[in-house]
Amino acid sequence: MEQGSRAEAEAFLADQPGAADTLEPLTGGAWSAAWAYRSGGEELVVRFGRELSWYQADRAAGRFAGPDLPVPAVRQVGTTGAGRAFAVSERRYGRFLEDTPVERAAALGPTLTRLLVALYRAPADPGAPVGWHQPEASPTGWRDHLRAGLVDDPAHLVHGWSTALAADPELAALSTAVADRVLALTGACPERRDLVHGDLLHGNVLLAPDASRVTAVLSWKCSVRGDFLYDAAWCSFWAPFHPGIAAVDPLPGLLSDPAVTADRDALVDAAQRHHCYELHIGFTHLGWHVWTGDRANLAATARRLAEVLDRGPLRLP
Repeated sequence: MEQGSRAEAEAFLADQPGAADTLEPLTGGAWSAAWAYRSGGEELVVRFGRELSWYQADRAAGRFAGPDLPVPAVRQVGTTGAGRAFAVSERRYGRFLEDTPVERAAALGPTLTRLLVALYRAPADPGAPVGWHQPEASPTGWRDHLRAGLVDDPAHLVHGWSTALAADPELAALSTAVADRVLALTGACPERRDLVHGDLLHGNVLLAPDASRVTAVLSWKCSVRGDFLYDAAWCSFWAPFHPGIAAVDPLPGLLSDPAVTADRDALVDAAQRHHCYELHIGFTHLGWHVWTGDRANLAATARRLAEVLDRGPLRLP
């Protein structure tokens, strides 16, 4: 989690209307420092980070909220006197999706499927920009978005990773093979405009203690409009790292949902698309782990990526 001081949170709350108390640090985020507090009888969370657009995306995502896609309301977004972006939102409770124990797998499977279906069912305009919450910076299409993820762009916050990958013979060979496979598969990827969260792990989904329902879907900064199978691929690629998720398979439920089966184009080349997205997710995280200097997770991600590359597309129902 990004480091943030209690003094920063206290100074911010001192300028807010109403008495605030019980300041509590929260964990889980990689890009924000978050603090829970009470004010006027309400339970709220304030987050601090470097980009105002992250929190604007969270506020805009409120339009998608529903029973199986609960998005906490963002009450306020702005910039502190010190130049830090902040957001104040309603507090939700739960356990992180990736921390679900195997013993809760029977409940988790249907819950995760309902979440993926809810994302799929979010109304979509075929002409909507891929970057729905930043249309001015949106790539031209979904395939362009996928290809852009393979490029080490100096204009991006996370950049400079390609040199390190190229300097390691094993990583260079793996990343080249994966990029070539992704590029070959993008032709099978349709220009859909489903709602894609883009980061369903890393403390961004909260579940009820018994895993029977989602209580919050957080952090929409990576969200785009694209192919609904991307979020399903996110779950399947990272499943071996999280025993509870590994014990369930939400994909059959997603692909057999009446709304999906009624869409004549939704399942065309589904196995190839899903495989493309798994590889894309793994590839982009090689760069992420290089950028963060996390050698242990870089090695683990490389092993998983090699497995998926060797395995090829899944046999889908």
